[in-house]
Amino acid sequence: MYKHFKSVALLIWLSLFLFGCSSQPKQVQLPPEPETVVEESTLEKVERLYGQQAAARVKYWQELIDSAPRLEERDKLSQVNQFFNGARFLDDSEIWGESNYWATPMEFLILDAGDCEDFACAKYFTLLEMGVEIDKLRLIHCKASSLDKAHMVLAYYLAPDAMPLILDNLKDEILAADQRLDLTPVYSFNGKDLWLAKSRFQYEKAGDIKTQKRWQALQERVKSGEVPVLVIKE
Repeated sequence: MYKHFKSVALLIWLSLFLFGCSSQPKQVQLPPEPETVVEESTLEKVERLYGQQAAARVKYWQELIDSAPRLEERDKLSQVNQFFNGARFLDDSEIWGESNYWATPMEFLILDAGDCEDFACAKYFTLLEMGVEIDKLRLIHCKASSLDKAHMVLAYYLAPDAMPLILDNLKDEILAADQRLDLTPVYSFNGKDLWLAKSRFQYEKAGDIKTQKRWQALQERVKSGEVPVLVIKE
């Protein structure tokens, strides 16, 4: 009896091997799951130090990152832009008591406020965590005619020579750069390169991004993932 079942099993296996393989659907290569940015212990610490609302914002941020495999890239841009644009705009002097402080996404979420660099950088780091390639993202330092002062936005390039889409805390709608003539770019950068603007839509590489000390320091602080101990101004 055992030999009979063994023979039948062998025949079934052979038939599947010989005739079934070619008809089997190809395995779908699923995108990797995003890494957990915020551990449960981190959420508990945020709530203990800064309250339930701050912890809820940080938790939603993690849930947004976790949703990445289910979203098209354009939807990632929209949801990230909408989420962070819900925060308040405040100058660094009002928040930090200094003229030019670059906050981590965690600091930004805890305070629910920041200046243009904080909005743009939070979107940049979040989209990276959601699987958007670094070569598609650039932070652009520009002049905004509506503000009559320096401004920073995040640009998304579908391809290197494509007209970028602009994610800006001044506008909830994501528009192409040729529809944002109120912005005059000065330079742009990401975690790999630095570019100088030759014209409104043309850039050339300029120097080593590692020379930008403030940017390098911010990346290290983001990478650490530590909950900051902030002195919050009343």
